Amino acid sequence: MNAVPSPQSLDDVVRRPRVMVLFGGRSGEHAISCATAGGVLRALDRERYDVVAVGVTPTGRWVLADDDPDRWAITDGRLPQVEDTASHVVLPSDTGDRDVLVVQDGGAPRSIGEIDVVFPLLHGPFGEDGTLQGMLELADVRYVGAGVLASAVGMDKHMMKVVFEGHGLPVSPFVTVLPGAFARDPEGITARVAALGLPVFVKPARAGSSLGISRVTDLADLPAAIAAAHQHDPKVVVEAAVVGREIECGVLGGRDGRRPRASLPGEIVVDHGKHAFYDFEAKYLDESAVRLACPADLSPDAVARVQEVAVRAFEALGCEGLARVDVFVTDDDQVVVNEINTMPGFTPFSMYPRMWQSSGLSYPELVDELVQLALERPTGLR
Repeated sequence: MNAVPSPQSLDDVVRRPRVMVLFGGRSGEHAISCATAGGVLRALDRERYDVVAVGVTPTGRWVLADDDPDRWAITDGRLPQVEDTASHVVLPSDTGDRDVLVVQDGGAPRSIGEIDVVFPLLHGPFGEDGTLQGMLELADVRYVGAGVLASAVGMDKHMMKVVFEGHGLPVSPFVTVLPGAFARDPEGITARVAALGLPVFVKPARAGSSLGISRVTDLADLPAAIAAAHQHDPKVVVEAAVVGREIECGVLGGRDGRRPRASLPGEIVVDHGKHAFYDFEAKYLDESAVRLACPADLSPDAVARVQEVAVRAFEALGCEGLARVDVFVTDDDQVVVNEINTMPGFTPFSMYPRMWQSSGLSYPELVDELVQLALERPTGLR
């Protein structure tokens, strides 16, 4: 008669998938990434998944992090940050290895076990822009969200608009200011921007969370706005203003070859007496100035149009997993794509999970669905 396996050996046979929640990073959105991680750490079912929290410090060092969600909340205007520790994390170095190592200062490396999927909650450059995704691809590690190309294009507002235009999606007119271009030819750049009409929005090409964005109503203010954007990115995009409502739509990857799924749209309503537009302070530090309407008060036809445009934008970039598509809806219900965010803010109060909550998918269910989508997809070219 065969011996009955011990609880430990049964656990070895039916091992729970191990999820690495990765957050922080080198970009200006470090604190927002930490807040996002807090929400996901709270939502992951610890009976279904083993969870490892790994933070990336502002200097780029990977460390074992506290997996207490409260540690990473934005409270009373305090922005959380990953601090360096003695426990440095090292990813697998070849495709046949799944073990993640921890190196203590002055000690020998030790394994913390195999990682089945990484949930990379990094926003902005060096995390959301394809750099991290490329590293995970080299190690043959599955991860949540868009791949290398979609992440890179989605992060770069210039290239994103070029791809959208190539797929027939409506975007607002824009001017790209390449590195050093304004210093070489300020009059020429100013003339091109003037042709867009005023006001315009001056943005870093590869930053998020409204960092470095200025609304310009007088061309005399253009040099200062470009300088502010340059603090975050040497490449700048200047966009013509669109008169319309700011609407967002969540997209989830499809299952079994089906098309991606779109949530009910949501609307950002900003108190323009306090903020000229939806800037960083309005997003994260002044809750009284912003109302997030979910679902948005749109006609059924407008809802369908927003959802179709969002899915087309997701497909145009070849996204996977998730994305939030931001659009403007004009008075005659025309839809203009503003941008796509391949790793949107993901706290329980962020618009992306709220839109899915309104669509019938709770926050924990959404987190679980994203992990399952990542576990099911193949590694390598796809």
